[in-house]
Amino acid sequence: MTDLKNGRGKCWKKTAVFVTLLVGVFFSAMQSNGREDKRNEEAVSTGSTGENTVLVGGMPVGIYMETDGILVLDTQEIEGEDGEKYEPARHLVHAGDYIVGINERAVECKKDLTEELADLKQEEVVLKLRRGTEELEVKMDAVKCAGSDHKLGIWIRDNVQGLGTITFLTGNSKFGALGHGIHDADTSVLMDIGGGSLYKTSIRSILKGENGMPGSMEGMIVYNRYNRLGTVEKNTEMGIYGTIEEIDALFEEQIPVQVAEKEEIHTGDATIRCCLGEEVREYGIQITEVDPNAKEENKGIVLEVMDPELMDETGGIIQGMSGSPILQDGKLIGAVTHVFVNDPTKGYGIFAETMLETVCDGQES
Repeated sequence: MTDLKNGRGKCWKKTAVFVTLLVGVFFSAMQSNGREDKRNEEAVSTGSTGENTVLVGGMPVGIYMETDGILVLDTQEIEGEDGEKYEPARHLVHAGDYIVGINERAVECKKDLTEELADLKQEEVVLKLRRGTEELEVKMDAVKCAGSDHKLGIWIRDNVQGLGTITFLTGNSKFGALGHGIHDADTSVLMDIGGGSLYKTSIRSILKGENGMPGSMEGMIVYNRYNRLGTVEKNTEMGIYGTIEEIDALFEEQIPVQVAEKEEIHTGDATIRCCLGEEVREYGIQITEVDPNAKEENKGIVLEVMDPELMDETGGIIQGMSGSPILQDGKLIGAVTHVFVNDPTKGYGIFAETMLETVCDGQES
């Protein structure tokens, strides 16, 4: 196991990076056997004329989110300066915990924790943790290692970043995207976020999907204020939500559509909107199943890619297409959420009605 985002978090530097969505790397690389046929699937990560009218998306965006506290991935054995092996956090700190304080000091990112450990005057430390809805304190002895550093033997993460697709924008500049939550790749838990941002991105290359191997998009994201599009405010099992501040920069083509009710959706022809290069386009699909009462809310629609051009370029549904709008009969009916690992031509979608209810939850009327 490796700590993939060393030195970032709220203390991150503005740099240009390439992000590739690969299995298990980003946006809840989920596999499950939720249906009777046990098909594997993989998460594929302005103006309004009425409450049910939105601007339809399909544009890729770079996503950067900071965790609410420092996420614990695992504990490990470390070697002290005396040459002995220690595991001070074992059985005290669990994967999925969030470290929110140390020795009565609040911490928000890995830099905060590192600085506190560097200034230790004694070996005993008290960590304040959030475990689910509970807050607790645990005591342990930091291990003095070579070079006079103190360590706790805990793998941690304080941010996540990658690519996704915008589904829609409401009349009060609120967006919905992805259609599924962002889970930590190591612990599989839905990440508690303290905030985040959307950025402009461009697709640079595509890895075509094959049976047993989901494909992916690679894009370039420049994390600076000139490319910032808006804020991420919620990470839920039904997608990520927040506010777009640079509407014209993202929605160059502003297409208003109505959001369909679940009862209006039927099997048959439909399209998905996504960007595989320079422009957003629509591609033909078939809706093969509609389940308004699906156990998992982001799997109410089953779809199959029919468009020969999309098949030729991607092999079907690939990572990075999560959030791609699904249109039927001139209305927004949902968003792509998962691809079947053993058949990339097929996947799941979430109802747009569910996403709209989630983005509006808690907003002032």
